[in-house]
Amino acid sequence: MDVVQLLGVNVRHHRKLKGMSQEELALEAGMERSYVSDLERGTRNPSVRALGRLADALGVAPHELLIATEA
Repeated sequence: MDVVQLLGVNVRHHRKLKGMSQEELALEAGMERSYVSDLERGTRNPSVRALGRLADALGVAPHELLIATEA
């Protein structure tokens, strides 16, 4: 899995753990809902700044969105 897809999987995972909708995450991170959707599907390559905003909105360290977890 490439890093963009991994980021999307991790964003979705942490968002669902928090019980947030894509709309709620987008609002917290100052993004469009469609952008969050694209990120989760791995079709957008976010900036480092966007990664930081997502991590802040999810209450996790940015590196947690980039690491593979064992299933």
